[in-house]
Amino acid sequence: MSPVRRPAPRRRLRLPRQPAAEATALLVAVVVAFPLYWMVLSAVKPAGEIESTEPRPWTSSPSLDSFRRVFQQHDFGRYFVNSLVVAVSVVIASALIAFLAATAVTRFRFRFRTTLLIMFLVAQMVPVEALTIPLFFLMRDLGQLNTLGSLILPHLAFSLPFAIWMLRGFVRAVPESLEEAAYLDGASRARFLWRILLPLVLPGLVATSVFSFISAWNDFLFAKSFIISDTSRSTLPMALLVFYKPDEPDWGGVMAASTVMTVPVLVFFVLVQRRLVSGLGGAVKD
Repeated sequence: MSPVRRPAPRRRLRLPRQPAAEATALLVAVVVAFPLYWMVLSAVKPAGEIESTEPRPWTSSPSLDSFRRVFQQHDFGRYFVNSLVVAVSVVIASALIAFLAATAVTRFRFRFRTTLLIMFLVAQMVPVEALTIPLFFLMRDLGQLNTLGSLILPHLAFSLPFAIWMLRGFVRAVPESLEEAAYLDGASRARFLWRILLPLVLPGLVATSVFSFISAWNDFLFAKSFIISDTSRSTLPMALLVFYKPDEPDWGGVMAASTVMTVPVLVFFVLVQRRLVSGLGGAVKD
């Protein structure tokens, strides 16, 4: 008897997924980076090329005159410091409050806990523009108009719901057995909170801090609405109005100021990129 021949196994056709994914990622990166490139290009272009009816994606005679006009603006340094104070205050306060609140709603059981979490979600759904006028009257009654506090408090309120929801997952991922072991070793609740739990959820804190920093740093609506007469309390987005005039806008100055505004955000990203990636990737697992 002749041996039975088995059919040859079918070869699966492997699609070139990795090159396609890399090409797609490269295309997305180019689309995202192109506005930044055009902003920097417009900042170094001479005025004649900026106002040309035939824009070109390059310049043959780069100039730093737009940056000189920005730094020669006598209030620009003050605007920069005000923006830094507002952004750093919001980041620190939101990180601290969100960490404590996320720990409380995750580790403790109390009445209206679920209702409170749902309210956090509802707060995220309300558009900022719809609350600007009520916030204006609130800041007026509190005597906070024309102060940096009128910018810090609203941004803190808007960044907390997102931060608490995100940190809640990180705190929940820390096993309760670790907490019990710490208590058995004689650690107090405060020591466990700051010495053990905080380092474990630090990537999540970094991720939420990036969101808080960007929203506070780039704010224009609140700065325009709450800083009315005292220009010494203005922030960097308000500095763009110095170079924008309805009859004769200085687009080179606007783009140069926008480029300077972008630098601190990029520096912040570089400093926290490692923890940001781990924070977006997930929390601690048992």
